[in-house]
Amino acid sequence: MHKLMLAWSILALLAGSSVSAGAAESAAVVKADSPQLAAFKKAIREKYDMKEKAFTAHDAETIVTRFYAADAVSVGEGFGIFNGRSQLRPLYDKAVNEYTVKVTSMHTVVNGDAGWDWADFDVMPVDPKAKPFTLAILFLWEKVSGHWICKGDFYADGSFRTGKLTAPTP
Repeated sequence: MHKLMLAWSILALLAGSSVSAGAAESAAVVKADSPQLAAFKKAIREKYDMKEKAFTAHDAETIVTRFYAADAVSVGEGFGIFNGRSQLRPLYDKAVNEYTVKVTSMHTVVNGDAGWDWADFDVMPVDPKAKPFTLAILFLWEKVSGHWICKGDFYADGSFRTGKLTAPTP
């Protein structure tokens, strides 16, 4: 729970607010049927579909240049910290040849030109001997020139579906 509260505090700073996690949950419920939230969900679903197709096509460049902002930051326990497209590119050059993915949104929030989406990121290795796994991921979004772009993500082994994180292996 401590890590979740820390992540929420970071999100609140990014969104320019100082709301508590409880207040944000209440606001999300109130806005659940808003046209702004529906449009945001539709736009990011299109981005997730694009990312999934790019993995299937072994197309890292589409992910790096059309999904992520130039200054995006991606952080994952056991994976590393990647700053900007130049660091994301080698990661995705390798990943698209080793995996296919499926993104399932679990909880989505939008506030003006900023949004975030908690999702399950199901990863299926191409190698039939390797085991599939799921990452609990938080995507951070910004609307730039009328289009949503991923400004970064933070992920850990686990799943929002199960409500559990996977203990890291030593």
